[in-house]
Amino acid sequence: MPAPTESIAVSLRDLEKRFGDFVAVDRISLDVGRGEIFGFLGPNGAGKSTTIRMLTGLLAPTAGAGTVAGFDVATEAEKIKSQIGYMSQRFSLYEDLTVEENINFYSGIYRLPADKKRERKEWVLRMANLEQHRGTRTAFLSGGWKQRLALGCAILHEPPIVFLDEPTSGVDPLSRRAFWDLIYSLSEQGVTIFVTTHYMEEAEYCDRLGLVYRGGLIALGTPDELKASSMKETVLEVVCDRAQDALAPLEAIAGVREVALFGTALHVVIEEGLDLKPQVTESLSRAGFAIDRVELITPSLEDVFVSLIEASERRVQPLAEVAG
Repeated sequence: MPAPTESIAVSLRDLEKRFGDFVAVDRISLDVGRGEIFGFLGPNGAGKSTTIRMLTGLLAPTAGAGTVAGFDVATEAEKIKSQIGYMSQRFSLYEDLTVEENINFYSGIYRLPADKKRERKEWVLRMANLEQHRGTRTAFLSGGWKQRLALGCAILHEPPIVFLDEPTSGVDPLSRRAFWDLIYSLSEQGVTIFVTTHYMEEAEYCDRLGLVYRGGLIALGTPDELKASSMKETVLEVVCDRAQDALAPLEAIAGVREVALFGTALHVVIEEGLDLKPQVTESLSRAGFAIDRVELITPSLEDVFVSLIEASERRVQPLAEVAG
């Protein structure tokens, strides 16, 4: 049963964006509930940023329909802008200004009343842990502090929906974790978060995920749903010595789709319906590797996404050959 309209913050129906003959966004349909943390994932060039630019009123769609906070993305872009916060991939604040000057500037952009400006500025400084750095030039802040300040400035006007485009790109792991704590806090207050990321551990933090590839949506669901139902192949986790050297003999086994390093272990993706555990063990033993364990595991999100993208490529290839 579809969710009631009043519980939907973002809705897309066959949304499309073309640049000449190039299809950047290919008929994407999805709904994002109010207060949900929705992750929009995909490789570079998949269409993530173009989709966000349409949803934030910065780019007009070529075809299809969409609403944000109930407003039409094609005809009510200015109304949408008053209902959203937006952090782009690039750091969007003025580095020559101090922390406090940047907050004051964005307060003016959002036309906050004078009493509200003071209240919200102090909130941003506390939230970003920058109370002792209000007079510091923004250029001198660390990457993590810059991102928290940028988030604070994006939500000065307390929007119900926030779009974050690769918000933690280039930020160290501890700062990424602190940033996600802020995202959780906003979600608990009922704010809808639409976030793009290429970090697989961040995908696990989201309530639901959409995987986009070549402009199209190829998977949609919770992290657990995607791991449970989106991958037909099986995955063996192999722990052995000289894991890097073990890649080649494992890739040579018939029926092995892919082998990748995961920390000190290897994930061996096996074609549907095959049990290759004996062959994997025999191949490594024959090549002189000391094996700690070989066991069947639940696929990681990275396993799932690689599998889905490869399946998409296999569907596209025959069509390309016919067209050629």
